Formats: sequence, structure tokens, C-alpha cells
Amino acid sequence: MKLLHISASPRGRDSESLAVAGTFLDTVREVNPAAPIDQWDLWDGTLPPFGPPAVAAKMTVFAGREPSGEAAHAWAAAVATFRRFDAADTYLFSVPMWNAGVPYILKQFIDVVSQPGLAFGFDPDSGYTGLLRGKRAAVVYTSAVYGSGRPPTFGADFQAPYFEDWLRWAGVADITSIHFRPNLATADAASARTEAHARAREVAKLLTAAP
Repeated sequence: MKLLHISASPRGRDSESLAVAGTFLDTVREVNPAAPIDQWDLWDGTLPPFGPPAVAAKMTVFAGREPSGEAAHAWAAAVATFRRFDAADTYLFSVPMWNAGVPYILKQFIDVVSQPGLAFGFDPDSGYTGLLRGKRAAVVYTSAVYGSGRPPTFGADFQAPYFEDWLRWAGVADITSIHFRPNLATADAASARTEAHARAREVAKLLTAAP
């Protein structure tokens, strides 16, 4: 088991998603102290941009050609980012809800690693094929106001459906979710918080024990 924790929260010790993820990681260390754990804070400045050179590189590779110039440098950065992502077999994602969706830094990560021949293949007749194989993912979802069953005035969920659709698209079918939402607009968040951390421990034990 090689675990990669990808954090999309910039709030540090104030982050509910990072706190739940911390419980998950602590459990993994207790159950399997030898398990390699890579911590990837998407806000640490190592994520390359996905601008015009990167877009040009992607479309060049998609067309079966080699990128050159600035596009070649952007392609090399995207490939290096993907290699770090692909090196793990188990993923833990910390995903707070931002404006009903995911933080833009996570969307940037998705755009950088979603490259032809790396994360996906494409056939004109059959469509996309996810190229990630043998991967598992646990995802911690948090939100301050949105919660399942709440009226529309409390928001909508474009967070989990979008993110899990991308995971499946890339080939990751084994997905387990951990929810703590809402965590702010509620009279008593303590019980839900306790349940989320208990769920994190449970999922960590299951994934650590799985072959």
C-alpha cells in the first residue's frame, strides 16, 4: 500500500476536511506503520499552471504529435505531476466545498494530470478509456452550509458528483466517501463531526487491511 494524500484545503489547522483526513492518516500509521505516505498540499506552489502552453501541448499530443518550445516544457511538467500521482495505489483526498463545487486548485490539478496516454485513452468509436488501474480512493467531503436533504436555499452538490465522475473517468472505480456536512450552519455539528472521524477510522482500517 502506497498512500497519497492530496489536500485541496488552504485552511491548515482550521480545516475540517484536513482534520478528518488526519484521523484517517493516523489510523493508517497505527495499523500499518510501514505504509509509505506522501502528503501533497496542492497549495504549496508545486502544481504547474494549466495555461496556453499546456493546452497546446495536450492538443498536440492528442493529435499524435510531439509538442515543442514552451508547449514541450509545459508537457514535461504535466507528465512529472502525473507520475507523482500515478505512483500511489491508494488515494486520500481532502475536498472542501467551494461555491457548490470543488476548490479551483483541485480543478487545476485535474486539468494538469488529465492527459492523453497518461490518465485516459480515446477511440473515435468507443470514446474515452480511463488508464489508471488498480487504484482505490477515499474522499473526505466537507461543506459549511450544504447538507443532504436541505432545501435549495442551502445550496446544491456539484462537489461529489463532479469529483467522483472524474475519478471513474480516469479509471478509479473503487471510491469510498466520508462526509461531514454541513459543519457550520447547524445547531449541533459535534455529533456529525464525531461520526465523520469514526467513519475515517473505519475506512482507513478497511483500506489498510485490503490486499
